[in-house]
Amino acid sequence: MIEPATPKYQWGQSVQAAVDLFNDGTFPDEPPESLLAKTGDPGEIVQVGTHVETNTIIYLVEFRSNRVVGCLESEIAPLNEAASATQRESTETA
Repeated sequence: MIEPATPKYQWGQSVQAAVDLFNDGTFPDEPPESLLAKTGDPGEIVQVGTHVETNTIIYLVEFRSNRVVGCLESEIAPLNEAASATQRESTETA
């Protein structure tokens, strides 16, 4: 038996898109390949689920555009962690 995956992020957590998120055909109100959220767009996790067959955590993230997008862990980052990384980068380049 495969152990269920443990979510890294929690419901209600503020996150941001870590990459540009494009419609893979599963977002019904937008054309395929259209940009749903760009890197850095803030959002909030509104549901955490698991794709049972692949044991993959899926996060439903509501972005400020009022779009709820299904995201993988690699596609989002905690909002404060991402902001801290941006601050570190700007300090290092200064």
